[in-house]
Order: sequence, then C-alpha cells, then structure tokens
Amino acid sequence: MRYLLMIYNCERPQPPDPGFAEALARVTAFADELRRRGVLVAGDPVQDVHTATTVAVREGRTLITDGPFVETHEHLGGYYVLDCRDLDEALELAALCPFAESGTIEVRPLAHVPGVGHSPAPSGAG
Repeated sequence: MRYLLMIYNCERPQPPDPGFAEALARVTAFADELRRRGVLVAGDPVQDVHTATTVAVREGRTLITDGPFVETHEHLGGYYVLDCRDLDEALELAALCPFAESGTIEVRPLAHVPGVGHSPAPSGAG
C-alpha cells in the first residue's frame, strides 16, 4: 500500500548555515534506508511558502493568488511517497525521518482510483 508522508514545520538549514552539511547527511541516510528497503517511490522538499501560487475556479472564473492561500502555522516542507506492506511500516519509517525531530510527519494512505494516476495499482512491499 502506498502512503504519503507529509513533512510539516521542519527546520531545514540552507547553505551556508553551519548545520547544513549534517542535515543533508541525515536526510541522505534516511533516503538510502528507504531505497535499501525498496519502499521509496518519490520524495522532494518544497520551496518556501512565499513561492506558492493557489488556483481556484469559482462560477467558471479561474482565481490565481500568489503566496499562501490561508494563514496557517503549519507549513509543508516536503513529502515522501512510500510503498509499504502496512501502516505499521509507514509509521516506523516516519519516526525514522530526521524531520520528525523538529517538525511533524503526517502519514496518510493513498487511495487507488482505477484509471487515475500515473502508476500501476500499489502492490505493497515485502
């Protein structure tokens, strides 16, 4: 089953911050562990919330807004899509994510809708 791990409110140092090299090494080690287990489908950080653009269609009109749509205390920092055998494995891996120490990892199963999406039906790992 596929799970989406959404990373919220994480501390993500940028170069030349002193903690950048260590943070990058920890994230790389986590991604390597996901690959070793054969569960990594995708994962990326997202740019800062000020780079967001929102799109809504109301009464046939497209409304485009630069910046975040709503004020929120939770900011999405990135995501992973994992193909795990079950929720327990997804939760175990979420706890291993280095960003869980400074932020929050939300874990949600991905729904499979036949004919929608860009990949075959999830098969489960292991």
